[in-house]
Amino acid sequence: MTQRTDLPFPGVPDGLSGVPATEEPQNRKEFTSDQEVRWCPGCGDYAVLAAVQGFLPGLGLKRENIVFVSGIGCSSRFPYYLDTFGMHSIHGRAPAIATGLATSRGDLSVWVVTGDGDALSIGGNHLIHALRRNVNMTILLFNNRIYGLTKGQYSPTSELGKVTKSTPMGSLDNPFNPVSLALGAEGTFVARTIDSDRKHLTSVLSAAAAHRGTALVEIYQNCPIFNDGAFDAIKDPETKQDAIIPLVHGERIRFGAEASLGVVRDHATGELSVVDVADVGEDQLLVHDAHASDPTTAFALSRLTGSGYLNQAPIGIFRQVEQATYDDLAREQINTAQGGAGMTAGALAGLLNSGDTWTVV
Repeated sequence: MTQRTDLPFPGVPDGLSGVPATEEPQNRKEFTSDQEVRWCPGCGDYAVLAAVQGFLPGLGLKRENIVFVSGIGCSSRFPYYLDTFGMHSIHGRAPAIATGLATSRGDLSVWVVTGDGDALSIGGNHLIHALRRNVNMTILLFNNRIYGLTKGQYSPTSELGKVTKSTPMGSLDNPFNPVSLALGAEGTFVARTIDSDRKHLTSVLSAAAAHRGTALVEIYQNCPIFNDGAFDAIKDPETKQDAIIPLVHGERIRFGAEASLGVVRDHATGELSVVDVADVGEDQLLVHDAHASDPTTAFALSRLTGSGYLNQAPIGIFRQVEQATYDDLAREQINTAQGGAGMTAGALAGLLNSGDTWTVV
């Protein structure tokens, strides 16, 4: 099949190889369903939905070969609003269902839409195993640091001391850092972006879709009803320059008003810290390497994220490396067992009927 070259991402990205392409031009309207979008006014989900609807036509894939799987939560309404295949599944289990789809159907572009509660509480086990297996799927993790659908209980990413309906005296739980968790599971593509930054969000989604393996994108997403202002520091024009630490592969990590701040490594302890560039000199600043095989430095960068009131956060692609994927390897095994290289036809049937067998009549 020939590939179109007039797309924002010419040809089919590496991560989508094997997924049938379309020769017909597509637009956002074709990926927008006829369902009424039902989120609270001002919810950050609207911005993410608009970005995804505008982004999908650029992949040049047939809509029937794209599937969105969600769990439970506000973000999990996502599949209803896209004119692709989709499944609104059960709480926390979207990565498990997506693993089955990706493994059994190599012709699908598989996406998971989940939230900080759905993915990191009941779904935490499924999430880390999808990441360590490196299954071909793109996971969008909407993080508003609260349970929105169930009306404002604290979530696994809520800050220590957070007062909510379920923690009236303040949360005692240390919050998860989703990026740290993903890097700890050795995810091969881990990134963070912001719902209100359309350009950055789209660029990160482009890279995630092009990645072959599990791509996790944490999206800071504001909940105006139950946790409004959780990300003010990185959204307010007066503070965001000093709060956002942009990560660009191959560039020194520098930020702040007039780029006066930077990130350096303490060579004695290996720890990273934020310093005034004038105090250390630009040549001491850390150069971001998203392609490093060892995730240690990427993990250290993720720890610069504030755990309380979010006054500082690295934004961008933390890690982007190539490794064998679970579903590709599983299909190779099946092909071999069914008579592929080195085995005769019927070997699988012979294996199943070997040893102790019973005939049920």
